[in-house]
Amino acid sequence: MQTTIIQLFEESLKKHASNPLLREKKSNTYESISYQQTYDLVCRFAAGLMSLGIEKGDKTALISEGRNDWLISELAILYCGGINVPLSVKLIDASEIKFRIQHSESKYIIVSQGQAKKIKEILPECPLIEKIIYLDPQETYSDNELFKDSIYELGDAFLANRGSEFEKRKEAVQPNDHANICYTSGTTADPKGIILTHRNYTANVEQACSLMTIPQDYCNLLILPWDHSFAHTAGLYSFIYKGASIASVQSGKSALDTIKNIPLNIREVKPNLILSVPALAKNFKKNIEKSINDKGKTAVFMLNTGLKTAYLYNAEGWNKGKGFRFLLKPLVNLFDKILFSKIRQGFGGQLDFFIGGGALLDIDLQRFFYAIGIPMMQGYGLSEASPVISSNALHKHKLGSSGCLVTPIEVKIADSEGNALPPGEKGEILVKGENVMIGYWRNEAATAETLKNGFLHTGDMGFLDEDAYLHVVGRFKSLLIGNDGEKYSPEGIEEQLTEHLPFIDQIMLYNNQNAYTIGLFVLNKEAVRLWVRNNKHHLSDKIEEKAMHFLLHLRNEIIHINKSGKHKLIFPERWLPASFIILEESFTEQNHMLNSTMKMVRGKITEHYSSEIAYLYTAEGKSVSNEKNLAVILKMIAN
Repeated sequence: MQTTIIQLFEESLKKHASNPLLREKKSNTYESISYQQTYDLVCRFAAGLMSLGIEKGDKTALISEGRNDWLISELAILYCGGINVPLSVKLIDASEIKFRIQHSESKYIIVSQGQAKKIKEILPECPLIEKIIYLDPQETYSDNELFKDSIYELGDAFLANRGSEFEKRKEAVQPNDHANICYTSGTTADPKGIILTHRNYTANVEQACSLMTIPQDYCNLLILPWDHSFAHTAGLYSFIYKGASIASVQSGKSALDTIKNIPLNIREVKPNLILSVPALAKNFKKNIEKSINDKGKTAVFMLNTGLKTAYLYNAEGWNKGKGFRFLLKPLVNLFDKILFSKIRQGFGGQLDFFIGGGALLDIDLQRFFYAIGIPMMQGYGLSEASPVISSNALHKHKLGSSGCLVTPIEVKIADSEGNALPPGEKGEILVKGENVMIGYWRNEAATAETLKNGFLHTGDMGFLDEDAYLHVVGRFKSLLIGNDGEKYSPEGIEEQLTEHLPFIDQIMLYNNQNAYTIGLFVLNKEAVRLWVRNNKHHLSDKIEEKAMHFLLHLRNEIIHINKSGKHKLIFPERWLPASFIILEESFTEQNHMLNSTMKMVRGKITEHYSSEIAYLYTAEGKSVSNEKNLAVILKMIAN
């Protein structure tokens, strides 16, 4: 039976009315509100919006940090028959916010204090906006501005005098009504608005829960931005579906302050599950390693030995402890007792697993968290699919894969003609199911290009193995293409180089039918200085020769990364960068070279550094010790 988000919420309310739903820390401790209390607030807020004049199909933009008010606001919009336009708090440029508000034809805006300044800047250029609702009190209000408390007051009066109208409006919402217009995170001038219906979401919740077990006493500390499609479905509605609870990160005075609150909040909330993305997982790993390093050489030796033992015992997960590996079980248990259990206490002590989404997750990260007893179950999806398509699960997983397909869903690996390919062969991942979007808002051309013959064309390359596990190997648009036409996905190589070479913070590989692959590098300045200071093999003390020596060392590290056997890498050497340019500016959201999910915007980077790319294909530029690289290294080590 098809359902709406409203029905999903109210069915759970019937079963779990007294269960805590939302947990929030506004001062010193976390306080919770139940399913029933949340429902009451939603009805009051929705009725207040109806009193303001919101009609079925009206769009309301919502931009706020994750908090109780975020979910209450979205549900209230949906109860009105309205459409939520969730905006990322990571949007910085006024033009990006303005485009989404104008393109979606939003009439109302709900905004937190932390995002209010952005909205006030663009209001004069958004004539369609009728009302702005602030989730936090303001010093003064203009005629079209209200504080949320006023909405609740209007709602109380509406329910008292026009309660039947409220019920009629709520009951009129249908499964195929639009629920959200979610904008893609690309930083070009025209991001696409993904139209997701109520049934898209409820179907994907059912699909996700075919792999993910959520007991009703589970709590999820929702670290990711709540507008994030992965957080939205897996973090909010899947937990509501099962009667579980959701905690928000304590908001700080700035985004950085909020991030700093995460470790403390984890220990306070003691979550059972955390949704993660690769950038977050890497930070967790770095913090663990730093903590161990601070304890001295013995602790580092213990960690490394414990990890090696657990890696061997765990293998790829599905074959954990099988064959001769069962002999390692006592040693694994010992390391878990004396070391890994203590590391887990830093995550609250009750964390059963992470669910990993977003970009490709380095298998070394998967092995690391699996070893310490908090497996990171990598999944795959995209917003156009609401977003979950596949995932590893505690009961069924294979490290290095993106897991098994959710059910029910149809996934086809297709060649360039759309023909299905057999297991093991790479092609484009095509998806069909109730979770697939209606299309892109006011963009028929993009819709026709993406939805063809009943399938969503993801633009991602992957394959299904003999055990029906999905392996995602990269985006077609980011592929390296050799001069012989052979193609290869760069993401895995980029991950390995940044993971294993301490000098490299960021890297983008490039090859568009050229004789060799090149790299755009962002280096870690402190790591470079440390190497230059400690290395005693220079022929002289001249700073120019030190810079030259470092560049040759970096080249040799890249050349030999596959040959030493140390990292057991599996990518073909022809795709390693034969030359590289060292950039002085990092890839960031501010310069539009990273999008809001921290993925590189390759087109933007390629366009911006087109002259540097051309230079690397000249005789002078091919030398890694070219004058441009020398100049950057000299600047790094000069002071």
